[in-house]
Amino acid sequence: MAEGLAEGSHLPGPRISRVYGEWANGGWGALLTEGNVQVDVRHLGGNGDLATSESHEHDHQSMDTWRRYAESCQKHGTPAIAQICHPGRQSSRGAGERGFFERTIAPSEVPLDVGSGWVANAIRDLIFGVPKAMSRYEIERVIAQFVTCARILARCGFSGIEIHAAHGYLLSQFLSPRSNIRQDEYGGSAERRARIVLEITQQIRNAVPANFCIGIKLNSADLNTSECEDTMSQIRLFADAGIDFLEISGGSYEDPTMMGRGVRDESSRGQSQSTESREAFFLDFARQTRKQFPDLILLLTGGFRTRKGIEGALNSGACDLVGIGRPAVLKPDFPRLMMDDMYTDQEARVVFSKVQVPFLASLLKMRMLGGGAETLRAYFRMRHEL
Repeated sequence: MAEGLAEGSHLPGPRISRVYGEWANGGWGALLTEGNVQVDVRHLGGNGDLATSESHEHDHQSMDTWRRYAESCQKHGTPAIAQICHPGRQSSRGAGERGFFERTIAPSEVPLDVGSGWVANAIRDLIFGVPKAMSRYEIERVIAQFVTCARILARCGFSGIEIHAAHGYLLSQFLSPRSNIRQDEYGGSAERRARIVLEITQQIRNAVPANFCIGIKLNSADLNTSECEDTMSQIRLFADAGIDFLEISGGSYEDPTMMGRGVRDESSRGQSQSTESREAFFLDFARQTRKQFPDLILLLTGGFRTRKGIEGALNSGACDLVGIGRPAVLKPDFPRLMMDDMYTDQEARVVFSKVQVPFLASLLKMRMLGGGAETLRAYFRMRHEL
């Protein structure tokens, strides 16, 4: 999800404060800002993204703007955790304050694979281009930008931050051997690919109060694969660094797993599966993570629509928390529906109407266009109706 409601200088304004004011009054256990706070104004996922800048820290007006945003999120006592991010090669041309033809940055010069065919590749090159492999200086600068962003948000009253290392964004690009083919200290083994995330985590911990929450968001991996083994090795590094929670999610522009699943009425699904396995896209990976890290707080996101699905995932022991995205757009007080005994299990749900994959996406064989159709519907509803 992404609100796209930033105002001048990529700062939060009254519109996004009203949106989060709705959620703050919804009975949620915590708010995790799904519109990424980008750490570099030159590289955005979209021009509506919020972003911090080194200059904000020394500008009272900018800090007051961030402070008002934090207050709107937490005005009813709900803690708010800001998701902080760098899009890397998933920053389209014209998104951010860099030049239109200036290249994106990534661990290696590996372009996005958004679909098969020359038309898809041509559109990819037009929108994203081929990223520039980051120098050691650029890596250190990005680390410093994450730390600055976290420090600003801590000073302005947020309860914590989540480092976004999933969904194909820059830190996810470093973690993956498909997009990180470096042969230096930031590439090669699973541990070296995780180094940038580990250094960001450690430096943020040293820059914020001890009670400031720090989490990491990672993509799941297929079980019984080398990718899963690598991910578990990386999680061990982050757990040893003292993160407060790990969010398990999935999907990217190359593989929009989470964007295009799970918003059908139950009647359209196979009835042999349990409710929790139908809804929780990444439950098997969460179970595997729980086995190896029993003391790590796990937040599982992706697909939850019903009381039964949420209860099943929590009761299974695979996770401690569940994350809700699109249902929160349709029903900002979703938790009250789930907790109200007046509603039966059959009634305690949010059902999305089916969205057909756009004809153009099918024709061009571009995965990210088809996969994002349902997300876009929720996104525009959030912008225009809340």
